[in-house]
Amino acid sequence: MNNRKDQLKAIDRLLTIMDELREQCPWDKKQTLESLRHLTIEETYELGDAILDKDMEEIPKELGDLLLHIVFYAKIGSETNDFDIASVANGICDKLISRHPHIYGDVKVKDEEEVKANWEALKLKEGKSSVLEGVPKSLPALVKSQRIQDKVAGVGFDWEKPEQVKEKLEEELAELQVEIDAGDKDKIEAEFGDVLFSLVNYGKHLGVNPEDALERTNKKFIKRFQYLESKAKELGKELRDMTLAEMDVFWEEAKRL
Repeated sequence: MNNRKDQLKAIDRLLTIMDELREQCPWDKKQTLESLRHLTIEETYELGDAILDKDMEEIPKELGDLLLHIVFYAKIGSETNDFDIASVANGICDKLISRHPHIYGDVKVKDEEEVKANWEALKLKEGKSSVLEGVPKSLPALVKSQRIQDKVAGVGFDWEKPEQVKEKLEEELAELQVEIDAGDKDKIEAEFGDVLFSLVNYGKHLGVNPEDALERTNKKFIKRFQYLESKAKELGKELRDMTLAEMDVFWEEAKRL
């Protein structure tokens, strides 16, 4: 691996290339903070895919794409004298030091949970009016639910044991069934949301990331369904013309594979 000198040299090279592109490339010249936003989100998801796939060749490529975006934003900020790469880096350094008094101060902590609790308490001291202020409004609902529950747990608002969360989940499932029996679509949706929220919390207490778990299942389902499609094609059949029992034979084959 590269030493610190080579790492800094590589960052300097990227900054130089960004300067050149901003001055000379017609596309790069036109970009704004707003125009890059959706591309950054896309790059973040691509990195997430590579991480879930444990693709060690793809991960550094996707990290490079994200690093480029950070440098790009900083370059745009420097042009308006609002911020630059140094203020961005120093800002996060200052935050890390202030948020880790157990490393850079005299605070003692016994475990990860105390670190997280201190983190949220420090954020409130910095002027946040709510521990939930840092949860982005545009997050997908499942991820947002997880972040909300992580945040409130950091100030002690959480169940103590997984068994308690399981009981709450079962309670929410029972309430959902009541509304299903009543046939009220609006109330069914509300109770279904409560079930999902409780399920996310249960995952947290089991040490399971719900987003990763669901995406893992998505990938598994896609692979199995595409196997089913390929087998149907080998038989010269359309899936819509096959019975569920016929499709299930190949589905079970896919599971064994």
